[in-house]
This record gives sequence, structure tokens and C-alpha cells, in this order.
Amino acid sequence: MASKPGPLTQWPWHNLGNYKYALVAPSAAYSTYRFVTASSAAERDLLNFMVFPMLLLRLLYGQLWITVSRHQTARSKHKIVNKSLDFEQIDRERNWDDQIILTALVFYLVSATMPQAQVAPWWSTKGMVVTAVLHAGPVEFLYYWLHRALHHHWLYARYHSHHHASIVTEPITSVIHPFAEEVVYFVLLAIPILSTVATGTVSVVTANGYLVYIDFMNYLGHCNFELVPKCLFHVFPPLKYLLYTPSFHSLHHTQFRTNYSLFMPVYDYIYGTTDKSSDELYERTLQGRDEAAWRPDVVHLTHLTAPESVFHNRLGFAAVASNPLGAAASGHLLRAASAVASPLLSLFASTFRSEANRLDKLNIETWVIPRFTSHYTSKSDGYKVSRLIEKAVSDAEASGARVLTLGLLNQGYDLNRNGELYVVRKPSLKTKIVDGTSLAVAAVLNMIPQGTKDVLLLGNANKISLVLTLSLCKREIQVWLVGDGVTDEEQMKAQKGSHFVPYSQFPPNKARNDCVYHCTPALLVPESFENLHVCENWLPRRVMSAWRAAGIVHALEKWDGHECGGRVTGVQKAWSAALARGFRPYDHHHHPGITHDGRGGL
Repeated sequence: MASKPGPLTQWPWHNLGNYKYALVAPSAAYSTYRFVTASSAAERDLLNFMVFPMLLLRLLYGQLWITVSRHQTARSKHKIVNKSLDFEQIDRERNWDDQIILTALVFYLVSATMPQAQVAPWWSTKGMVVTAVLHAGPVEFLYYWLHRALHHHWLYARYHSHHHASIVTEPITSVIHPFAEEVVYFVLLAIPILSTVATGTVSVVTANGYLVYIDFMNYLGHCNFELVPKCLFHVFPPLKYLLYTPSFHSLHHTQFRTNYSLFMPVYDYIYGTTDKSSDELYERTLQGRDEAAWRPDVVHLTHLTAPESVFHNRLGFAAVASNPLGAAASGHLLRAASAVASPLLSLFASTFRSEANRLDKLNIETWVIPRFTSHYTSKSDGYKVSRLIEKAVSDAEASGARVLTLGLLNQGYDLNRNGELYVVRKPSLKTKIVDGTSLAVAAVLNMIPQGTKDVLLLGNANKISLVLTLSLCKREIQVWLVGDGVTDEEQMKAQKGSHFVPYSQFPPNKARNDCVYHCTPALLVPESFENLHVCENWLPRRVMSAWRAAGIVHALEKWDGHECGGRVTGVQKAWSAALARGFRPYDHHHHPGITHDGRGGL
């Protein structure tokens, strides 16, 4: 939202949610009906028929840019702006598809009101030339001066500040504008297409190709990593004035009053608004940051859970990943899409970087094993999974990581003896393996209600349950500590009002409505924890599993030694260190308001 929102800031379908796509349905259905029932090829309206397929293609194309950009900014030394991206920006940019819907509606309107558009051929060379000339001339020129006008304090405060609220840009930042501002852009960008329609030179390829060009250039300029090779400018030097780079446009978001051009910097050079550091920033980001500045200090190794977790990953759907797993209203669509995407993950032979964060001076990364929970519980896949984890440990050591934490099932006893296997195989391992037992136990103890006199441990026996047993005193109240393997039948034996406190990586199935279910061991992250804009599995915003937090505390305290196998750091030692470093206890039973924004109730 702009600092002082002006008229027509909200999009007309703002309150419809995902039902906004229903606005396109009648026109899409009618267009398909006309195309199928046309008596001859000459009567088929190709341009009208291609509107809906182009809508789907542009949605897929936009998502592809999101995935590639996030993958690069999590690992690439060519990242341009190295500042924090937060949940507020993700929420602000979740409606990036609005402009695609608006484009479809406008195309249907043009087709219905301009007969020339109904007989468009597949290709027209004249139409391509007209489109290119009109874009380079009137469109770029008018946009430049419109953009400068939008930076006048009156318009900026009411409209354009909404876009500039994002200092660290993502590809979809390019299309995040108030409705009124977006309509003005549509009028400008419609000049080439409407002109070709009016002159009878429009074609399906030209009109839709122009949309693809606009999307490509928009996403390119806001992707936040430099990828335009220098050789292009060496082969054709004038290209410098016709093609902007991600670093060129990033200066507009950091300096605000330079580099106003749409896609062609020529007008900035003509009117003297080119940022003086444009060339230097391009050279520097293309060369890349010093390796020591971006290598990880801590690596958290996790894996995918259910098939829909493919899209809950940071590289998946941004809006979905910013909320707890299972919170998305479109769960059925995610499961259907995951049925297509999940088999492709079997082609990945190694981990991939999903997330990069900072706390104090620590570089923290999250690496993902591209396998699901079902692979870990399958005897036939156990060896393959173990090899993937072992390779990740070697890669973490090679990257200079001081600590590696084993998340979820990556620390199974049958799989690797709680991580001890890798230390035994390589006694000289420099990277410290941390399974997080001490901090997880401390988090569980913190969730047990005060005054508890009796505790029942239920579920599969493991390292955490043994440490818990040694740490607990007997008390008398109906509190059940549940691990993996607890059944619904066992839960039904509990008395009404009993507390189920999981000490497992995964939450138990909630079989009772008259009992209290606590969350899996977790902590609220410090306020200074940077670049956190995705939720860790089912946990709410800015809440981190105790196992993941344990590795960060281990690195901050510069503890020497592993915490894996039979080794334990110490429950009180880990808990005191975590609190001293800014982590706070978390339990959704005590903080029910923290579900999405990570702030409510505190």
C-alpha cells in the first residue's frame, strides 16, 4: 500500500481472492465455443482464442522466474542488493497475477469491439516492425516522463511508493502497482497493439510476442541478480542504450531518482538521469562477490515432506511458502499440481539451496534433500537417501560451513545413528554435526504446564525420549509426551483435558477435540534474524524448529565438538545460550495469535 493511498488504489476484484479467475471464465468459454464451432478456418478468431492459453502461459512463466530468481539469490555470488526480504513484502506482492487477468479482459474487450482483430493471421512482418518502432519511440518516451512524474511527491505518496516499498526486488515486484497506476501503464503499452489492429497489421505472434517481451524485460530488471553477459555489449555497443540490466534498474530502487527508463536506457542518457555508478555496479555484480562474504557458516539440512511441500518450499509458490504448510485455501489444487511436479524431483541427484539468512555475522543456509518423507520410511530408498545426506555433509564441509544441522528425518537412528555415522567415517570432519537434541528437549520441557506432577512418554523410543526421561521429574497431571508412531487409539485412552506435547520432528495427528495439542519443539527467532520470508513446514511465521535453531546457537557460541550419536551438549546449557542470543520460547497453545504474521499475541 502507498504511504497515502489515492483513489482507485485497490484492484476491483481485491476481495474475491482466487475466485477472481472466474471473471475470465465466461469470455474464455465463449471464445472456445466460437473457435470450435466455426464453419471454416477463415472464421476462427485466433487472437481471441489464444487469450486464455496465454494467460496460463504467462502465469507459468512468471512462476518460473520466481523459482529461478530465488534459487540464484540463495546461492549466487552475483546477487545485487544483499538486504533482507520480509513477510510484509511477500504479502504486498501476492497479487502479482492481477495484471495478467486484466490483460486477458482487455484482449477479450478489444476482440469484441474491433472487427479487425477478429481476422488476425498468425504472422505479420509489418506488424512486428510497427510494434518495435512504436515501443522504442512513443512508449519508451512517454513512460520515461510518466515515471518521472510519478516520483513527484504528490503522486509518489499516493501511488508509486507502493512499488518502491520493495528495496530488494523479486521478478514479480515489477508488476506490483496500485490499480490506477497499472491502468495508465496499460494505456501506454497498448499503443503498439492497438495501432497494429487499427492498421490491419496485427497478428497472433506479434500481439502475444509483445506481451512475452514485456514480461521478460520486467522480470529481468527486477530479478536481483546479474545475468546479462558482457559479450553482448562488446559485440554490439549500442545495445547499452537499448537494453537495461538488472543492476541498472536496481539503482532506481535504491537511489530513487535515477535510471527512470522502462527497458531502454537511452532516454536516461539523453536527459541526464543515468546513475553514475551504473557501469561500475554492473561490472562488480557480474564479477561476483568475494567467496568469503557469502559462504555459509551454518547449513540446515532438511527434506520435503508431503508432495504439496514442493510448492511450500521457498522456490515454489511465494504466497504459499509464506504461510504454514496446510494453511493454503487451494490445497486440492496444490496436491493436483504436485502429482505432476513430484516425479521430476527423482531426477535430482543432490541437495539444492533453498534459503539464505543472516543473524549477527553468521551466514545461514537451508539445503533441501529432494526426497519426501515416504522415501525415508521406505527400506528400498534408505541407502540412496543416506548417500544424499553424506554428500551434503561433504559439500557443507567443502563450502566452509562450521555447523550442519540435521532436520526432520535426516537424523534417523536407523539411517545414520543420529548423524554419528558421518563422524565415524570421517573423524577429521571440520564441520560440526548437530542433531539439536539438547535444545529440542529444553523446548519440550518449557511447554509442559507448570505444576505438572506426572508425565507419560508415548511413541517410538529415540535419543530425545531418553534425554527427556533423564531430565524429567515425576509429576501428577495428565500430560502426554508423544513421539513418532503414536496412534489415534492410544490418544483415545487419554483423559479429557490432557495435554499432548510432541517431542518429535512431526506433529501428531489430532484425534481428540477435548485435549490440548502443543506444537513440535520450536522457538521464536530473534528480531535481528534477516531475510526470513518463508514458514518452516507447519510452523507459523518467524518460528523455527528447535533442531534448526540448535545449529545457529552452536555456531554463535563457537562450541567445539559435535552433538550427534550419543553426544549431548547439555539441556540447560543449550537453553540458556539460546535465550541469551535472542531466541524466545514458543508454543502455539500459549501464543494462539501467532498463526500467520508471527506477531499477534506477543
